[in-house]
Amino acid sequence: MNQRPPARRHSSFRGRIGIAREDITPPLGIYSRNWGAAKHDTADSIHRPLMLTALTIASSSGGAPLVLIDADLGWWRPLDLFHRFQNRLLNELSIESSRFIFALSHTHAAAPLMEVDSSLPGSELLGPWMEHVFQATVSAVGKALANADEAILDWHTGKCGLASDRDFQDPDPNADRVICGFNPDAAADDTLLIGRITTASGTVRATLVNYACHPTTLAWENTSISPDYIGAMRETMEGATGATAFFLQGMSGDVAPRQQYVGDVEVADRHGRQLGFAALATLNDMEPAGSLLCFDEVIESGAPLAVWRHRPREIPSELGAIEVSADLQLKNWPTADELEQQRLSCDDRALEERLRRQQEIRRSLGDGSSYPLPVHAWRIGDAILIGCAGEAYSQLQKQLRSCFPETAVICMNLINGSVGYLPPAELYDVDVYPVWQTPFDRGCLERVSVTMANAIKELQA
Repeated sequence: MNQRPPARRHSSFRGRIGIAREDITPPLGIYSRNWGAAKHDTADSIHRPLMLTALTIASSSGGAPLVLIDADLGWWRPLDLFHRFQNRLLNELSIESSRFIFALSHTHAAAPLMEVDSSLPGSELLGPWMEHVFQATVSAVGKALANADEAILDWHTGKCGLASDRDFQDPDPNADRVICGFNPDAAADDTLLIGRITTASGTVRATLVNYACHPTTLAWENTSISPDYIGAMRETMEGATGATAFFLQGMSGDVAPRQQYVGDVEVADRHGRQLGFAALATLNDMEPAGSLLCFDEVIESGAPLAVWRHRPREIPSELGAIEVSADLQLKNWPTADELEQQRLSCDDRALEERLRRQQEIRRSLGDGSSYPLPVHAWRIGDAILIGCAGEAYSQLQKQLRSCFPETAVICMNLINGSVGYLPPAELYDVDVYPVWQTPFDRGCLERVSVTMANAIKELQA
């Protein structure tokens, strides 16, 4: 029986791809408190600018594009603020919701995406700045569509050791809880997925770095606006390739840098260089665009030598986009009004901030017993991009990739909104921050996993 000769290939796509970037750095003096332990309320310096980068992907034969936004932003407070932002964009750009993804890097050192609150210093600058983010998005998408050209998008898997497990048993024998920080006894998912966009002439036009790691290097002592480690990663990649670098935050609910919660921006830059160098190593391990490495023949030369050669391959051009939902049970939290009363009567600064965020989540999801969490899935050639607004634990991306081993699966958190953690069921028996922060009850991650796997199967059918 004839067997197909072995070959090494990437998940790929051929079509029209556009790229554009805008600066979305907020002004100094803007409200920027993202940590309960912070003593400051406003930003007094800029470590690195915040960027918004647009990617448009369309078939060579025409049709509606897929539009992906990569933004150096933290999270939406509350979720319905994003829905209003999204609806304006979809109307302005004439895009279907299933074909649009607004992805957050999740930096914890940006101004928060929230409504103006006159009780907060620097809050009056939030409204104009968020309007600037909106206009920058419209501009970037327009430019990306205008400069779109024929290109090949290939994906390849590597590794990076920046991320560590961050569920650490409190060493205090009297404290029966898990705290948020480096756990030296657990292995973290080190998977790094690199996308490479190459022009017809063979020039690298852009790279995409999909990696799961909380950008929490900089914390309560930091008073600068910063993209955290993503800024130096981008600088490292772009300096070496001359091509635009995207960052796509992976499913990072349980992973973060080993050294974090600092005020020293050089630590963030060091982390970014670590990820950038790992991404460059993976990039240089890729086969030439439009080719696969095939076993060709045996040459007898003392030893029998296996000769592999590059051959052209047919690059798929299929595109698909679906938007489905996972119906998640909500915890029996107090109502939004009750949480607001607790906040107003609280005189502890850190607890007051926690109650503010809990109230925002409750108000966004309503006072019902369940919430239909949207899941977005794209087929890009023979690769899959999938994600949701939750902060899923990294075991979800490991499960999805193991279920579809022949496919590059780009897994993302915090797309099209932000709503809370998705921890595994067994953690609901533990006193741990992601469990008491999330509005979702036990089983949420497992339900999302089934929904995502079914979406991938539907796109591949």
